[in-house]
Amino acid sequence: MNDERQFLTRGVQKLGLSLTDANIDALLNYLALLVKWNRAYNLTAVRDPMQMVSRHLLDSLSVANLVDGQRILDVGTGPGLPGIPLAILFPERQFELLDSNGKKTRFLIEAKLQLGLDNVQVHCCRVESLRDEQGFDGITSRAFASLADMAGGCEHLLAPQGKLYAMKGQYPEQELSQLPKHFIVEACHTLSVPGVDEARHLMVIASQHSGEHSASDQ
Repeated sequence: MNDERQFLTRGVQKLGLSLTDANIDALLNYLALLVKWNRAYNLTAVRDPMQMVSRHLLDSLSVANLVDGQRILDVGTGPGLPGIPLAILFPERQFELLDSNGKKTRFLIEAKLQLGLDNVQVHCCRVESLRDEQGFDGITSRAFASLADMAGGCEHLLAPQGKLYAMKGQYPEQELSQLPKHFIVEACHTLSVPGVDEARHLMVIASQHSGEHSASDQ
């Protein structure tokens, strides 16, 4: 995996991130697991390991400096994107990974064990059925659903001052127009992912109801 290591190391530098050798090792171990499991379980349509570095690892890490909070829920995480790369980078923060696909959550549990990710918890369910009294500081998603569906499905899980972090391709103008009125777009970041030519954006969205909503749930 020397080529992948060089490509990942260069990409990380272009993103302006400081990763340790242990971080790089863990990301490559995750990549090797994903390649192995993907042969049998079809976890991702991307087959080539070098493409996985750019489209999965670097794409996930492109939001590393933009996602705030101690407790993060990654919704529709699939094989753990962006949750596992972020959990590797930030061992002091808690990441909970949610997907309703049993094959994908079995892979996540194996990855958590193999990589020793004590800061990761896995949920196999739909987001609407997840309950969490504390609430999450941040909820991430990567091409999981429309912004309106994400907002509606995740609102009950936001902590007071919690935010939604939606990773999108093209700027989602039509989706933004369909957001419920009490959701405010706080920021839109244009992302540049090494090795990926297509547009990438991160939408940061807050609910004006999240504080009172969480309080009424408890």
